[in-house]
Amino acid sequence: MDRFLYIAMSGARETEHAQSVNNHNLANANTDGFRQALATADTVPVRGPVYDTRDYVQVGTEAADFSKGTLRSTGRDLDVAINGDGFIAVQGPDGQEGYTRAGNLQVDGFGLLRTADGMQVMGDGGPIAIPPSEKVEIGTDGTISVRPQGAPADALAAVERIRLVNPDVEDLERGDDGLFRMADGGEAPADADVTLVSGSLESSNVNTVEALTRMIELSRTYETQVKMMDTANTLEQSSNRLLGIG
Repeated sequence: MDRFLYIAMSGARETEHAQSVNNHNLANANTDGFRQALATADTVPVRGPVYDTRDYVQVGTEAADFSKGTLRSTGRDLDVAINGDGFIAVQGPDGQEGYTRAGNLQVDGFGLLRTADGMQVMGDGGPIAIPPSEKVEIGTDGTISVRPQGAPADALAAVERIRLVNPDVEDLERGDDGLFRMADGGEAPADADVTLVSGSLESSNVNTVEALTRMIELSRTYETQVKMMDTANTLEQSSNRLLGIG
């Protein structure tokens, strides 16, 4: 009976965790470049001296789904999308390099190029600074060109190049800030084969219909596991009463 109750309790805990992950995905369904999280769990036996005493559900490492989102044209000069595989290198809040596919960039009041979340975009020489200019263009290779204030329309000058990387996704882990980082704490090398699509953004890869359906399924699963716990408690109480009579 204890084993039955233990399975139900650990299963309910895992279902609650999976629901939390699914809700987080739904909340980011409209976040450009977002990669949905995947909740995993395994049934693990508890070893006894002779036989396994019980099983429990163990929540696995939260993985990410790296499938591509759809590209949409915005026509905005500072919007870029990764063409195929790869990431944009940025400086995270902790000062370490992180990677994102969110390309809705902007220039702050100090001339620093940042993502919509305020992360500084990295170039070959560190965080990218844009001089005062009338126009900013980003090429397919990440090269940033500007037209200085008062300069002719065709007077474009390259100022920096966005650092683009393409590490093996198996070597990446997602941080609490939403950025991906190398699991070993290092930095991925720049990859000249990674290209950008200017004037476009990549949508989140969260399928809202599937996420809503999963939310309903998880709610029903959780209710079933709670009923199993109630049933186990009822049976245990009945057994105790019978033992007391005996």
